[in-house]
Amino acid sequence: MLTRSEEDHLKAVHALLGDGGRASTNNVAERLGTKASSVTVMLKKLAEKGLLSHAPYYGVKLTAKGKAAALKLVRKHRLWETFLVERLGFAWDEVHEVAEQLEHVRSEKLTDSLAEYLGDPAFDPHGDPIPDRNGRLALRDLHPLVAATEGQRVRIAAVKDGSDALLHLLGRKGIGIGKLLVVKAHQEFDRSMELEDTAGNRISLSAQVAGHLWVESAPATKQRKG
Repeated sequence: MLTRSEEDHLKAVHALLGDGGRASTNNVAERLGTKASSVTVMLKKLAEKGLLSHAPYYGVKLTAKGKAAALKLVRKHRLWETFLVERLGFAWDEVHEVAEQLEHVRSEKLTDSLAEYLGDPAFDPHGDPIPDRNGRLALRDLHPLVAATEGQRVRIAAVKDGSDALLHLLGRKGIGIGKLLVVKAHQEFDRSMELEDTAGNRISLSAQVAGHLWVESAPATKQRKG
């Protein structure tokens, strides 16, 4: 059985590797906001339990056992976020810290019952995939919003590494998962983007904000005849 701290470190390693980054001691310490010395001790414990292996010059990697354990934590976290938003009316920028606490509840029966109650959702309120009970993730063909061309119609599908402050900003601009937008312009000077929603409202996004949004292409609406 893992302690809460061990689970937090394991999930941090998984997140760093999943984002294509490195999971060095310093990377993990920065992500968790703790000291590198304490991370070193914890990673050694996880390695002794067969959950991590050390890759020279790259830091640590998850073993198959470690990845399975990390995905269980991710599954619980994202299911709880979905429950908080869909059933309890939390805003999408209010759920992360609460889900951080709830993800450590150990009952697999509770997790599976929660998933069934929610209709076995494939994605959480931020567009992140929810692992099923076997650790499988649903796949989608997504691309960054900043790569969308002028005139392209897209649907917001995910917010990557979104802080609560970013989610709050997006909410104030009326941008959420499923939002349909048309790219109107890319500004050469600061790489900001001008978009338009289905109601004809113009939305301006900085390059920094747009860089966190991932989208899927949406077919253009058909013009009604007559």
